[in-house]
Amino acid sequence: MDSHSKLEKIMLNNCDLTEKSGSVLATVLSSKTILKEMNLNNSRLLDSGVKEICEGLKNPVCELKILNLCRCRITEKQCLILTSALKSNPSHLRELNLSWNQIKNTGVNHLCDVLKDPHCKLERLRLRWCEMTDEGCSAVTSALKSNPSHLRELNLTGNKLGDSGVKNLSDLLMNTQFKLEKLDLCNCSITEKQCLILNSALKSNPSHLRELDLSLNQIKNTGVNHLCDVLKDSHCKLERLSLIECGITDVSSLTQSLTNTKALQFLKELDLSNNMIGDSKQQLIDVLRDSNCELSVDRRPIT
Repeated sequence: MDSHSKLEKIMLNNCDLTEKSGSVLATVLSSKTILKEMNLNNSRLLDSGVKEICEGLKNPVCELKILNLCRCRITEKQCLILTSALKSNPSHLRELNLSWNQIKNTGVNHLCDVLKDPHCKLERLRLRWCEMTDEGCSAVTSALKSNPSHLRELNLTGNKLGDSGVKNLSDLLMNTQFKLEKLDLCNCSITEKQCLILNSALKSNPSHLRELDLSLNQIKNTGVNHLCDVLKDSHCKLERLSLIECGITDVSSLTQSLTNTKALQFLKELDLSNNMIGDSKQQLIDVLRDSNCELSVDRRPIT
């Protein structure tokens, strides 16, 4: 709280914080410090703790850039309080992590009020396992459509996008103002058909994306074949592609795509772990042997 303090980060992961810590942290956020990052992962803040911290976030002197609240048991109701605070002072925050909180569609709808704000310049948004359905995912992407130019990372792992969620996300990806670099859709129940829609969107605006994770979605061989159209595009600069446990049995099309395009100039990591790719694996290994790409084909199941 000392005005001469040079402290920029407060990291309190797994520190057994309770709601009583909220008032202290609120005072810190309301002080004229240079604090830029606060990490409270795995805390039990409850209503009173969230309210206290939000009072600090609303203070005009607060210039926090990174806020991590993963596994803080934040509810839909608390998400409303949090997003109201962020909306009153939205211009500084660059990274928000609300993963593993049961904010559901209602909480995400509140968050969208912040995302739509023209003063919001959020660059990284992580919403892993927030119990969202297609309604919540559609709300997020619709909000980002109205303010698309800042976000660089979007993580929706463990949420069920559904047809409408995938369609709305695809519409966003086609927006030339949207310059997303990292997209994580692990375990989002994406089907082969939905993968076609998603890949068509990526193909229309391929030059920005650097990391794509579609692991634990049953996109199978058909989905991989659609993805090859993205890799074949001369503007594609994908560096990391994760397709762990996707029901893939044949990577010959993928091998051919990497052989006949410039994709290997950029690709550094290809993860095909836990797919029964059999004999086609050797051809892929041969193609990647002289490249800078690291291939993974064997890993324990992930959750």
